[in-house]
Amino acid sequence: MTQKRITIDPITRLEGHGKIDIFLNNEGNVDKAYFQIPELRGFEVFSLGRPAEDMPQITSRICGVCPMAHHMAGTKAVDDLYQVDPTGPAKKIRELVYNAFMLEDHALHVYILGGPDFIVGPEAPPELRNVLGVIEKVGLDVGKQVISMRRKLREFITHVSGKVIHPVLGLPGGVAKGISKEELPAFQQLAKEGLDFALFTLKVFHDIVLKNEEYVKLITSDAFTHKTHYMGMVDDNNKVNFYDGKIRVVNPDGQEVLKFRPQEYKDHVAEHVEPWTYVKFAYLKSIGWKGFSEGPDSGVYAVAPLARLNVSDGMATPKAQEAYAEFYKILGHNPVHHTLANHWARVVEMVYAAERINELINDPHITSQDLRVIPANEPKVGIGVVEAPRGTLFHHYETDKQGLMRKCNLIVATQNNAARVAMSVEKAAKGLIRNGQISEGLLNKIEMAFRSYDPCHACATHSLPGQMPLLLQIRESSSGDILKQILR
Repeated sequence: MTQKRITIDPITRLEGHGKIDIFLNNEGNVDKAYFQIPELRGFEVFSLGRPAEDMPQITSRICGVCPMAHHMAGTKAVDDLYQVDPTGPAKKIRELVYNAFMLEDHALHVYILGGPDFIVGPEAPPELRNVLGVIEKVGLDVGKQVISMRRKLREFITHVSGKVIHPVLGLPGGVAKGISKEELPAFQQLAKEGLDFALFTLKVFHDIVLKNEEYVKLITSDAFTHKTHYMGMVDDNNKVNFYDGKIRVVNPDGQEVLKFRPQEYKDHVAEHVEPWTYVKFAYLKSIGWKGFSEGPDSGVYAVAPLARLNVSDGMATPKAQEAYAEFYKILGHNPVHHTLANHWARVVEMVYAAERINELINDPHITSQDLRVIPANEPKVGIGVVEAPRGTLFHHYETDKQGLMRKCNLIVATQNNAARVAMSVEKAAKGLIRNGQISEGLLNKIEMAFRSYDPCHACATHSLPGQMPLLLQIRESSSGDILKQILR
């Protein structure tokens, strides 16, 4: 049997690098599709020997798009490492800045990375499926509003955090800088503008996506649907929270199967390795690795905005709760298993982040200068977790008595999603390619299967093995059959 190979390289509009290999049979249908990540990072290894308090700055260098997620997870990990509980005002400042980051980062995806597939169209010319095409579609004034809002949010993050790309805000037991009363009015005005912007984005999604019957059919189609477990962080009322809470897991029927403290993650999460990618595949330990399969008997789970909504009982702010209720009313069931619904869930989260910013910036303690508890305990093991824009992010540090790193384990959102992303790419390829009929727009729809997760492969390929693995395959020219395989 001969095989035709289709390669999408590079894949586009994501953080990091990757390619997709699709193999067709004689009938022109898909036999197999691989989502391959060839890049490599070494953060787990070259962090060793460094002072633990440097980790929030070191790990923020992993990715220039989501540095705040790593910074905050690292800061919480060193809190835990030194067994120190930050002051109340410090926690509120951290959460305030973190929600500003979430709002800005989600806007990046909606308008620049994933959003063009809907705002401009999945089969539009590739030179238009970008921010310029979005501006052409929604108008220059709207484009200016998007750029201006992201700039203002980044300026706010820079002011409080020192830097927007490599923040220096978090310290063991607190924060390095507070908010003065003199600054408060300007920041309160920014918070109002941020909420208006989030609500405007929700309207854009309604007008352009939900009112387009073809888009709704695509979102709910079988090619972009997987029934898996879901994982996300919730507060004491099972409402979505990005900064703090417990980790909740529900099965494909929406029933809670796990709820645990971040420090217990190793009891519930394990990683599987495949030879064709540098990304590890996380799965639920209680079920085990059953391969790339879906359903209640598979250990595969998803994180990210859709998963956060699926594991929660709602949103903790009123306008976001209205958007959450509409989301499930229109899609008709909870949990929602449609991968492309991540885009809608992301907009719901923008509303929550903006409302939470308003709550925190108007909190009477936000200008308190009680910013830090100095650590006094001997460091041992520290685990910090936040909800990154792309999903649940675990940082695990172990040190010697002097606080020098002896072990670093990072399980990032894209690793948590990795198995489902691979499944989504293959299912989309099998569902969309028929009889060898290929177009550029169709291949972009296959890319949409991974793009909806907003993956960050710079974050996900941090582990550096002792040698560079090499897989060499010699294939028969006509059949494609493997004649010999050499693995180093």
